[in-house]
Amino acid sequence: MFDPVVEKQLAPQRHYQDNYWKLAAQSTDSVPQLTQDIETDVLVVGAGYTGLTCAYYLANEHHVETTVIDAGPAGWGCSGRNAGFVLNGTGRLALSQFQESFGSEVAHAVYNEYRSGIQQVESLIDIGNIQCEVSRGGYLKLAHNEASSQKLKAQLSYINSTFNDESYWIDNEQVQTDFIKTDLVYGAQFVPYCFALHPLKLAQGYAKLVANAGATRYQQTPMIDVKSENGKHKVTTPSGTITCNQLVLATNGYSVNKLHPTIDKRHFPVLSSVLVTAPLSAQQLAQCGLMKGLMAMDTRELKYYYRLLPDNRILFGGRGAIKGKDANHPFYKQRLIQGLYQTLPGLHGINIDYFWSGWISVALDDYPRIYSHYDEAPVHYAMGYCGSGVSFTTQAGKRLADALVGKTVKDIPHVQTALPTIPFSQFKRIGLWGFYHLAHWKDRWG
Repeated sequence: MFDPVVEKQLAPQRHYQDNYWKLAAQSTDSVPQLTQDIETDVLVVGAGYTGLTCAYYLANEHHVETTVIDAGPAGWGCSGRNAGFVLNGTGRLALSQFQESFGSEVAHAVYNEYRSGIQQVESLIDIGNIQCEVSRGGYLKLAHNEASSQKLKAQLSYINSTFNDESYWIDNEQVQTDFIKTDLVYGAQFVPYCFALHPLKLAQGYAKLVANAGATRYQQTPMIDVKSENGKHKVTTPSGTITCNQLVLATNGYSVNKLHPTIDKRHFPVLSSVLVTAPLSAQQLAQCGLMKGLMAMDTRELKYYYRLLPDNRILFGGRGAIKGKDANHPFYKQRLIQGLYQTLPGLHGINIDYFWSGWISVALDDYPRIYSHYDEAPVHYAMGYCGSGVSFTTQAGKRLADALVGKTVKDIPHVQTALPTIPFSQFKRIGLWGFYHLAHWKDRWG
């Protein structure tokens, strides 16, 4: 499997990885590969949610000449293989942590930005009539032990009283009766306004919006080098060069090790793995008790996340291997299957029809950045979503577009500083190995 930490550049001819989403989506994308030298005002590198929405807003709202390139088709990376959770937030920091670090006014601005992200996704789905299997069953955050239950209740009390949020507490008995039958729960926070969707169909819908707005796209066209001089960027691809005034890096977890100095050593690609079961029988559905459309995630350090899909399969995800070359090793698939059985005992022995992995981008301080760097020529990026970005990537694309045309960007921590550099970056996988072992111990005994 492609490994951004090891490989120096993305090769062309990238295609959708075999997974449940790919087989359920019918792509009619006939975007060509770049085969000549061109010029453009803005070049966006990456055709995932961030890059596509940035290009859409630039072309549609600001009428800026925009070109998008990617090593593969739209959504072939994170955007086309995630779990499809549209959540109220991003990164790993709670809103209370933003208030502690930056104050109440900033915490309110962050909360409003998160809710706006969900609304942006809904708006674009409506504008593009994107048929992405929206499923409105809400989001359940499950406490895995008594200590996490108390912590989750405190966080819920904070967001209800501070932001007048609609989330509410579900006790263990109601969880079992109305939402999910599992022994691994000590109550849960329920967020009614979050929803699920088909992630690849969403990416493909965004790509159509980009085309309709008049922006240009090339696939099988990775950026392999970039030089900046005389206020312009000259980007080299396998079959042509692109000269642009402004450069947007929207490659997130698929950013190779030395892509550009503005992001090199500032994020950590981490594998997340997903399996999808065979369709559940009526008896299995009753045994696991998952409510239609429900998205669920636990509070463990090494979280499991899962949902009941529209065709009555279970999608179940968690951490993957450390190295790309190990992503498809049977050990990691079996470990995830055991997690499924522990979480939903009624599914023991069910057939697993799909298993795949993908790279998320983790920031050192656990929240993403939408940042502009002005030196020889402007470079902009948004990345570091920490595996929670379906809604915020759409918002980030809009904020990037605003920044490119000089509009005032919302005053939140996500846009005020660059991603912090990861110290001793060459040893980060050793650190990840240590974190996984410590987290496993805490989840089991903490």
